[in-house]
Amino acid sequence: MSFLTPFFLLGALAVAAPILFHLIRQTSKEQTEFSSLMFLLPVPPRVTRRSRIEHILLLVLRSLVVCLLAFAFARPFLPKADSADLATGPGKRIVVLVDTSASMRREGLWAAARAKAETILRSATPEDTVAVFAFDREVRRLITFEQWASAPAGQRATLAIAALTKSPPGWQGTQLGQALINAASALDDVRTQSGQTITRGPRQIVLISDLQEGSRLDALQAFEWPKDTELVVDPVKAKLPTNAGLQLLADTDDNERQPGEALARVRVSNSTDAKREQFQVGWSDGKEFVGKPQDVYVPPGQTRVVALSSPPLGSNPERVLLRGDDDPFDNTLALIPPEAARVSVLYLGGEVPSNTAEPLYFLQRAFPSTRRQIVQILALTPAASLQPADVAAPLIIVTDALPEERIASIRQLLTGGKTVLVSLKNKGVGRTLAGLLGRDSLTADEMKVPSYAMLAEIDFQHPLFAPFADPRFSDFTKIHFWKYRQLDPAQFPGARVVAKFDTGDPALLQVPVGQGTLYVLASGWQPSDSQLALSSKFLPLLFSLLDQAGGIRPQVTQHTVGDSVPLAATNAAVQVTRPDGTSLTLGAGTAAVIQTDQPGIYTAVSGVVTQRFAVNLDPLESKTAPLPIEELEHLGLPVKRAEAKTAAQAAEAKRQLANAELEGRQKLWRWVIAFALVFVTMETLLAGWLAKRPLGGATAT
Repeated sequence: MSFLTPFFLLGALAVAAPILFHLIRQTSKEQTEFSSLMFLLPVPPRVTRRSRIEHILLLVLRSLVVCLLAFAFARPFLPKADSADLATGPGKRIVVLVDTSASMRREGLWAAARAKAETILRSATPEDTVAVFAFDREVRRLITFEQWASAPAGQRATLAIAALTKSPPGWQGTQLGQALINAASALDDVRTQSGQTITRGPRQIVLISDLQEGSRLDALQAFEWPKDTELVVDPVKAKLPTNAGLQLLADTDDNERQPGEALARVRVSNSTDAKREQFQVGWSDGKEFVGKPQDVYVPPGQTRVVALSSPPLGSNPERVLLRGDDDPFDNTLALIPPEAARVSVLYLGGEVPSNTAEPLYFLQRAFPSTRRQIVQILALTPAASLQPADVAAPLIIVTDALPEERIASIRQLLTGGKTVLVSLKNKGVGRTLAGLLGRDSLTADEMKVPSYAMLAEIDFQHPLFAPFADPRFSDFTKIHFWKYRQLDPAQFPGARVVAKFDTGDPALLQVPVGQGTLYVLASGWQPSDSQLALSSKFLPLLFSLLDQAGGIRPQVTQHTVGDSVPLAATNAAVQVTRPDGTSLTLGAGTAAVIQTDQPGIYTAVSGVVTQRFAVNLDPLESKTAPLPIEELEHLGLPVKRAEAKTAAQAAEAKRQLANAELEGRQKLWRWVIAFALVFVTMETLLAGWLAKRPLGGATAT
């Protein structure tokens, strides 16, 4: 026999009280008339060696009642051989959600997280159904409910621990909100391997994380948490609270970079619970500073922006290093300064570039060079031969009549997917336009207006004019056209009229030709034809046209860990070298996309094309101060803090729970109380009978 609360057995020591009372000689209840006792002192009865126990049966009954009460409060039960594995009702459905984001790489966090997860897994009963999920930017199911249920009961915890050991923290950000939603959704559809729904029981999500401030919770804003799902938060704490991080600031200046100007700007952030405020920032070769670093003072919870000038001559560092921080996981920033994207536009016309009355003069000055993009105008005469660089231009502009062989080559490029703009600055260009459309002739009569024409009907739904859809920019009435060429839209099969003059004639048409697009402008933009080149709409209109042609594609060299980076399209195989030195080969003829999984410099080589880009941590991972639990509660989550227990304590708690269930089923204390009541009744009757019985030989004096 065992007891659930054995300390109550100490109450049996109270049996000494009845024995003591029976040993005490009590004052006789007989009354005898006597003279005044005022001169006598009362003497209480004393226990002497001559005292003897009277009424043995009454003493036994009273002692037995005391012992039975102590026995009942100790809550006895009959243990069974399998009491340790006794079910405590319907088994729980538990999702152990373990954080494997970059912030968990701090010293001591991952070991503590594994220990907590192991304690939870080993304390699960055979009736419990457990799944183990790991999360960072994405959620990975290490052990599903089906795998847990199909494994032998004695091997389930070992299987789950082994799967967790193989998934250490990576370098990605913390999408805590989405991870909690996925875990709650997984609990709603728990089925056995045979497809039968598992018996419904308590549902619980155990979150093991450092709960840093950088955890993203926005996904929980519109999520209704299940009412019968409990969230148990079991946080882990880093040994060193100080942490600071680096973040590259995007360069939004569209002007050209000036000599001596800062090459890059980085933001140094310090966590709110930091103990350090003095740091150093500078260029690095990956291990040490290259040149003299800059001293930075950053108070806890604040940020500072540092402008990095060009590195020392002869060095080409591609990393920025932060010193003075205790946690080095986010102290290195990979940096490849983006080069301006070079875009070429092929111009076919017979004008002299310096002639201020011709379209070429205005076109060459319409595309300013910026630190993001450099547009080069390749101006050729109609009869000039085309070079490979000319053919690679995404946009072709024609303003003069072309010879037959040139028309054929441009039409071939057009049908192959190029974008061509034909500006009818004179009637003779109509023949070239007809050749590009594959027709023998086309009518483009000269149209002169009494004063001027305006753009009256513009399709702002068209991508070309979409940037002007805002009412602040949609006014084109100030652009006057002195003359234009009249076109009949019926001559252009499948044409879309993008803009019309106030006379009703087409001003701009879009015509599909093969895989390419042909734009036809019924007038020129030079001052002799219109005021288009002198208006504020000319530059954004050309950029919009270049964008539609696929020419505006700024080079992206900075990415975040977890991003999918498209590689340069080539027909050769792609050899990708990761920051840790490992290589990956992607087959030729496939859509080459690399999934980044670590910070640093990636290099992709495909034939003669080399592409390099930098990948860095999510800046929010540097915010390592603890996230207040109230933030989760404000989002409607029923948060419960986990109690810190060792494996032995968890096993003992499990055994105690099983014993309590067994004692609750047997309820032996009820029988003990019943026997105690019987003995109390017997003691009461016996004591009453003895009290009424006359004492033998007693006479009054």
